[in-house]
Amino acid sequence: MSRALIVVDVQNDFTEGGALAVTGGARVAEAVTEHLRRSGGRYDLVVASRDWHAADGDNGGHFSAEPDWVDSWPVHCVAGTPGADYHPALDATLVDVHVTKGAGSPAYSVFEGVTGDGSSAAEVLASRGVDEVDVVGLATDHCVRASALDAARAGLRVRVLTDLVAGVGAESSAAALDELRAAGVETVASTEVAA
Repeated sequence: MSRALIVVDVQNDFTEGGALAVTGGARVAEAVTEHLRRSGGRYDLVVASRDWHAADGDNGGHFSAEPDWVDSWPVHCVAGTPGADYHPALDATLVDVHVTKGAGSPAYSVFEGVTGDGSSAAEVLASRGVDEVDVVGLATDHCVRASALDAARAGLRVRVLTDLVAGVGAESSAAALDELRAAGVETVASTEVAA
């Protein structure tokens, strides 16, 4: 058995002051780093994703001047800009594999992304024999939800660490966690994992 931590979109544009800021985003960045530092080898692999949208065009309708906040959004996480960078409180040196997603099209799940050599997240996890994943990051009700659901669909044992995520809305985040539990995803605090 091999376990990975998947860190979803802990980027400047999704934290306080960013284009699509999530309240508590900076706290999540700090807490994920603390969790990794005290994990003491609990994870065989750490994978982090970033939205990495194209600067030109609307990225398949993902960007809009009049967003509906469901399928279309204001411009965010444009590749190579400060908004697309990891939040500075996330220690990226603790990440083994970096995945980018959404270049030219909408993408919510880490499983829609690729590494620098073009490998999919699923291929990376399979190559390392990963069968269990913990999912953390931003935002609970969007990319964390999509990533955890895809991990479960891929046959992995999945846990979302509820104190290491933050969502856009309280109701939509609670609904996302309910949906994840119904799909067989475990929701636990990182302190329970560490115990």
